[in-house]
Amino acid sequence: MTRAHTTIESPYGPLTLVATDGVLSGLYMTEQRHRPAQETFGDPDAAPFTEAARQLEAYFARELTEFDLPMHLDGTPFQRSVWQRLLAIPYGQKRTYGELAQELGNANASRAVGLANGKNPVGIIVPCHRVIGSSGNLTGYGGGLGRKQQLLEFESGPPGDSLF
Repeated sequence: MTRAHTTIESPYGPLTLVATDGVLSGLYMTEQRHRPAQETFGDPDAAPFTEAARQLEAYFARELTEFDLPMHLDGTPFQRSVWQRLLAIPYGQKRTYGELAQELGNANASRAVGLANGKNPVGIIVPCHRVIGSSGNLTGYGGGLGRKQQLLEFESGPPGDSLF
């Protein structure tokens, strides 16, 4: 297993992209909760991230609303099922943890969904920021509640209103 990483700039600060065997396996913000230790990211190498960087730039320019990238999401089967459900939340829309739990077939699993959501290794691209509390309030976000609010506001803004 070969790992590599690069850091790109974004409107929300530097984003560290990580690849495992050439496939995107991590996108981490600075000061992110559950961010692995830097030494686990492998050697610096921008080559595996050309397309991811291009799509992120298009996203922040409001030219892209759905990412199309191969990803290696390392987690438990339950975590991976939650992350797959996150990918189904359309741009600009939100779901509650309870709604995701119901979609996964267990209405009582909202807390487990929240924990899996918090361990999402590929933030923004796997849009865990689109999940809110049942009251409509913003709740935990690995990148911080301020960034979550900013991402939700960005996605609800008018098309063409670029952040770059």
